[in-house]
Amino acid sequence: MPHPTGDESVTALLQRAVEAAGKLPAEEQDVLATWLLAEVEDDELDQKIAANAGKLADMARAALAEFDAGETELLEPDRL
Repeated sequence: MPHPTGDESVTALLQRAVEAAGKLPAEEQDVLATWLLAEVEDDELDQKIAANAGKLADMARAALAEFDAGETELLEPDRL
């Protein structure tokens, strides 16, 4: 099965897995696809967080400094 984009970056093992999954009933294919996408997206999020750890730490320090200086307001979700 060729890769949809024409890119040959799909490994033979992944190609075999996709072909095998294609033989499952549609409902089981959807369950497997949902699980696989969640795994891939979770890894992508972890990578993005790791790549931006310094920025996130700077933002956290700035937010705490504003809080300590009394420059923040209580969030009242019922009033949003």
